[in-house]
Amino acid sequence: MRPLAILRPEPGASLSADRAERMGFDTVFCTSLFKVRPLNWEPPDPERFDGLLITSANAIRAAGDQLRQLRTLPVHTVGEATASAARSAGLIVETVGDGGIDQLLYLLPDNLRLLHLGGRHRRPPTEPRQTLVPVTVYSSVAREEPRNFARIAGAVACVHSPRAGARLAELADRDGLDRSSIAIAAISRDAADACGDGWERVEVSGARDDASLLALAMQLCKSSDDA
Repeated sequence: MRPLAILRPEPGASLSADRAERMGFDTVFCTSLFKVRPLNWEPPDPERFDGLLITSANAIRAAGDQLRQLRTLPVHTVGEATASAARSAGLIVETVGDGGIDQLLYLLPDNLRLLHLGGRHRRPPTEPRQTLVPVTVYSSVAREEPRNFARIAGAVACVHSPRAGARLAELADRDGLDRSSIAIAAISRDAADACGDGWERVEVSGARDDASLLALAMQLCKSSDDA
């Protein structure tokens, strides 16, 4: 079975690696392409909003004690992992979307005013019917020399975001790695497209969650056994 490379930042990288090991991958290593840095922020008056929109568990982890001031608001999240982090922080989760932000907003009523906690490099929704007020609570900073990155040659790489896909391509070319030796399991079509061309294989997960992505990666890791 081929090695599996986890590219997401900590603590998500370790969570994915632990899940992968429980699933039975032979070799799993983390090569985090980014690091998450919490930013100073001031919570607005919760009375101005109908709910919280949270599209990444990193927002929950980085928000800090300020999040307590928003606990009266119902929470709408992308993915069960984000919902779980929100519940652990004492928030009341009302809606969990299993796609991206556009799919989640489609599930919600029109004309809501939502406070969107997120990172500096978030993807805006296409045509929201709701009013979104973005507040940046963390920044995802690229690592110049990700640990273990040379090991990615010959591995299957899990790409959790478009930004990770673009960074993977940039670093692989910078370091002279052969793209055709690397297979990619991408969490979404946008993440796959961001990787560019020339890889051994690029496959897209059927759902935008870590468990589904790792299930796809398992298929790719085993495919060399059947070749």
